Amino acid sequence: MKVCEIFHSIQGEGVTMGIPTTFVRLSGCNLECRWCDTEYAREEGREMRIDHVLDEIKKHGCWQVCVTGGEPMCQSETPKLIDMLLDLGYLVTLETNGSKSLEKLACSEALMLSMDIKCPGSGQAEKMDMSNIELLGPTDQLKFIISDRRDYEYARDIIKEHSPACAIVMTPVGGTDLKDLIKWVLRDKLDVRVLPQLHKLVWGNERGR
Repeated sequence: MKVCEIFHSIQGEGVTMGIPTTFVRLSGCNLECRWCDTEYAREEGREMRIDHVLDEIKKHGCWQVCVTGGEPMCQSETPKLIDMLLDLGYLVTLETNGSKSLEKLACSEALMLSMDIKCPGSGQAEKMDMSNIELLGPTDQLKFIISDRRDYEYARDIIKEHSPACAIVMTPVGGTDLKDLIKWVLRDKLDVRVLPQLHKLVWGNERGR
């Protein structure tokens, strides 16, 4: 599999924000979001055997692992990597952009699916696989990156239509300017979490953080 980088940091997004985590960023992505902050992962990386990836993860001594990208589900070996991590006792989060089917992934309480739904501001909203929402359970999360009022209303309507069975997170593009988004959520009484991107508050756009 092609790996962009493996590093140890805190989880900066979603309901596990702040937890020390080893990140495995896989290379390649099938989308071109306008506000993407990891474009380097589209091409950069090196081929690694899964056992070598596991060796690098082990060096960090951390039982929380986040498989991210790019888009991890673009690589055929991703489900196998996740299965092996689960067998070794790791708690695994898969960060996925919502455009690839998640049906092949293991059903495990130790695996959290962290799925995006791309809003119109991303330029990629029409590429989502909405059937994935039905695969999300109480231990998973559904995330929306919000660039403007139109994105917010799009996300709000999807939530009302699909009633996801998981935690729902809304984060502003850039990850730090929360005020308008909070006002909209409060006004509409949505049962969602409005969260920043913690790693950007701490390190800005520094890579490997």
